Amino acid sequence: VEKIHRGNPMDGLLYPAKKIPPVAKSDTEQEKASHNVTSSKADPLLKPNMETTPASLSSNFKAKVVSILLKYSSGLWAHALPKVYQDTYQVKFPEDVLNNLELLSDVCIVDYVSEVPRKAILYAKPQRCIDENLNVTEKVKRHDGVKATAEQQYEQSKDQYVENITVPSLVIPSEGSVSIMVLELKNTNEVLIRQVYVGKDYSSAQEQMEDEMKAYYNQNSTVSPAQSLSAGQLVAVNAEEDAWLRAQIISLEDNRVYYVDHGFTEFVESNSVCRLQKQFRSLPFQAAKCKLAGLEAFCDDPVLVKAVESQTCFKIFAVEILEKSDTPLLVLYDTSGEDDININATCLKALYDKSLELHLQVDALYTNVRVTSVSSDGSLFCQVPSKGLSRLSEILQKLEDYFLYKQTSEFNVLLPFCGKICLFPSKGKWARVEIKIIHTRRALDVQFMDSGTVATVKVSELKEIPPQFLREIIAIPPQALKCCLADLPPNTGMWTPDAVLWLRDAVISCPEFSMKVIKQDASKGIAHIYLFAPENFPDMDHSINRQIKNADLWKHQKDVFLSVTPSGTSSTKAISDAVSALQLSSGKLEKSFPDSGREPSSAVSTTDMPPPLPLPKPGDLMDIYVSVACHPGHFIVQPWNELNNLYALMEEMILYYSRAEEKPVNIEKNKLYAAKIGDEWYRVIIKGILRNGFLSVYELDYGKHEFVSIQKVQPLLDTFRRLPFQAITAQLAGVKNQQWSEEASIVFRNLVEKKPFVAQIQAVNDSTNSWDRKIVTFLVDTSLPHIDTWIHDFMSQSLVEFSKGD
Repeated sequence: VEKIHRGNPMDGLLYPAKKIPPVAKSDTEQEKASHNVTSSKADPLLKPNMETTPASLSSNFKAKVVSILLKYSSGLWAHALPKVYQDTYQVKFPEDVLNNLELLSDVCIVDYVSEVPRKAILYAKPQRCIDENLNVTEKVKRHDGVKATAEQQYEQSKDQYVENITVPSLVIPSEGSVSIMVLELKNTNEVLIRQVYVGKDYSSAQEQMEDEMKAYYNQNSTVSPAQSLSAGQLVAVNAEEDAWLRAQIISLEDNRVYYVDHGFTEFVESNSVCRLQKQFRSLPFQAAKCKLAGLEAFCDDPVLVKAVESQTCFKIFAVEILEKSDTPLLVLYDTSGEDDININATCLKALYDKSLELHLQVDALYTNVRVTSVSSDGSLFCQVPSKGLSRLSEILQKLEDYFLYKQTSEFNVLLPFCGKICLFPSKGKWARVEIKIIHTRRALDVQFMDSGTVATVKVSELKEIPPQFLREIIAIPPQALKCCLADLPPNTGMWTPDAVLWLRDAVISCPEFSMKVIKQDASKGIAHIYLFAPENFPDMDHSINRQIKNADLWKHQKDVFLSVTPSGTSSTKAISDAVSALQLSSGKLEKSFPDSGREPSSAVSTTDMPPPLPLPKPGDLMDIYVSVACHPGHFIVQPWNELNNLYALMEEMILYYSRAEEKPVNIEKNKLYAAKIGDEWYRVIIKGILRNGFLSVYELDYGKHEFVSIQKVQPLLDTFRRLPFQAITAQLAGVKNQQWSEEASIVFRNLVEKKPFVAQIQAVNDSTNSWDRKIVTFLVDTSLPHIDTWIHDFMSQSLVEFSKGD
């Protein structure tokens, strides 16, 4: 067993216990022979015609290699060794050694960074290990004394090495946001990160430990520099001024250490190194390695590694943890700008084949153009005949042939994440898609890379790209080019469904177009174009642009842009009006019903209403989840045992409405609809029709008031009306009914919102409409062992504190 003197102190190499062939000539004879060899020939210290084992290299040759490596404390690339060797000793380095670097394994550490034999970094071993290894042949000859010698060496080694120090593994938080700093990377499967978590077990604990180390090592007169150090040993180092940090010794020759909590290497003075006391070994190392998801197959690719390095080193990122292990699998997100950037997906683009990229030229004319998608803001995605499109067709055909003889279930996607590239069956063919949004374990949004279309699909429909096709598939840039029609009035918001349908009917029904590029907007990645049906090219007056501009629909801009009024009101003003109307409505409600916050009952048709949710009786206990909390007089609870049914319903709604064709909807107040709010679809009731195409709605399962665009509302199917509405209005029992202050409301909200409780029902106020029903209940937090916290007691104490403050 040979200990590796860097990295993890537990690492080691195992060798078979067998004899090494004897040396043919002595080192002296070899050196005599070397005087007759010119510098143009290979180093004569190598023994010719010998079995290629470490013993077949002379100790003098190895000593020369070690002498060079000792000058490179950070390691030397193997392919650079021949030139350095020849420059130093004026003797050509034997190329055969590079093809079998294990020949040098007894005098240096060989760190392979890929499967290419020569792609490795060489590090010098500590001198004690070198001396032992260079004499191994002589030791083997003394066969009868081998066992005794080994035992003797073992006893000596115990004296030279300090006790084995074990440090617990770092545990990644299971909840809350996680941030890290990238320090360096050898490849994308070994990215060194500095944890920047916040909490008692992370950064605050490290600060406390380092403060305690400072106090101990600076004030303890018995502390003195450590003696008999060894590579791989954990120590305390006086890093700067009076600061002390935990470190691991990398090299004794140049006093190089690695700071295990900060992730960098430094040369230090020997008198600044002390023994690491036991009380400073309990905190896990705060610098760790991780893998970047989606890049594993190309982890050693120099182009990819360079891209990741330039994008990440010494920057802080939010992370999504996909797999928790000794080397966790992460997705990095840059959240410093307006939009979050998926770093993994961004860096993967570095592998695009530049020769297959298509760059549209201004004033250029293109024929045989296909419009593949029309977005709700009027933008288009187009395919232009190109080398990349032809190459893509070839690869997808190979995939089609491959899957004819394979069970596609072997390639099910088991770990979906945003930015992952997969295959999806579309119109009888395989298509490339990128995962954009994950709604649930079953449903997610993907964008078709070569058509621009966004769709919600089931995870079970996605397939992994077979490994043998992966690089070819990834190398082809997306073949969908984002465009917009030039010379139309400025687009100030989303288009109405009528306008989008008009444009879709005009372009999708035609198999191909011609187009002229007017300008390129590089910052937004969009080209401004004129689009022509083949028979109208290049007559500008008969372009699609002019046809839309002259259409009756377009002449009344209020029918085109959701956020434009006849007087030209901007979208900002429209949203402001909607918010004001909603706030005004909410303000009136609060004044009329300060404790409940509910609206006065309105006549609502009971036709096609779901069955009412059974309410508990006074005195009953009920497991609940608080979805919304305004103040103790008004919060919303959901039955805990029905949450899985609600999540399943919302999955089905996402899958249905994301695939259904958008149609204009007849909106009526106090009627049920499905509304898209954020990325999810909710069951809602219309509470008010506001100006500029906005609606005030109430989420029947979550108890929130929201405002949405009419475009985001669709009819609620009967199949989605079977589950009872889940939101129950509640009031906290055990506290005085009153007008709650902002301070008390904030305390209550932070205490209960989005948390589970046991509810003990005090009273029930029933009503025909489920959203008008109300319970008065105690809330009990049972999350701590042996301790039940009654929320009304906590709030009562808080009210006393607030009154003292006043």
